[in-house]
Amino acid sequence: MHKLRRLEALEALYPKLDDRVVVTIMGAVAAELQSIGHRPNFFYLQHAMGLASSLGLGIALSRPELKVVVFDGDGSVLMNLGGLTTSARYRPTNLIHVVFDNESLLSVGGFPTATSTGSDIAAMALAAGVPHATQAATVDEFLAAFNEASDRGVMSTIVVKVADEGPGQFVTDLGLLENRFQFARYLKG
Repeated sequence: MHKLRRLEALEALYPKLDDRVVVTIMGAVAAELQSIGHRPNFFYLQHAMGLASSLGLGIALSRPELKVVVFDGDGSVLMNLGGLTTSARYRPTNLIHVVFDNESLLSVGGFPTATSTGSDIAAMALAAGVPHATQAATVDEFLAAFNEASDRGVMSTIVVKVADEGPGQFVTDLGLLENRFQFARYLKG
């Protein structure tokens, strides 16, 4: 059986990201999104594992007129489970938190995460108080879940089960400072 690749999911969603602020966690997610095509509304949070959801939450709260999408990984979410409870406390209606769950810390060596032995991030999000959380395992399920979350207008977490594979390297071509300043100009624009 073909297991969904994260890159396939990102490619399918890419056309819907024009008008959204996008924050990614480090590593494979950032490298794969940039490989599709960088946009000034994309921020690749490097060297801060576990904090993409916190940055996305801050943007969503301070700029409620913007639609914010966070692309995260299972290892990062598990490293900062308090991010789920904090997001649930404030529940910004303009935030969609996408968690790519490959059951592995792929970007830092491929060690298995707790999801490989049964931990369920969607259930954790619901238990933390996130208004809506679901899982997807195919491109169609992912797009349907994303569209539903967009239409619903409540904070949502979508856990996308993906294969334990990624790009040959986990770095982006865009310099960290260049990305920071470009993203800041986009937010001010």
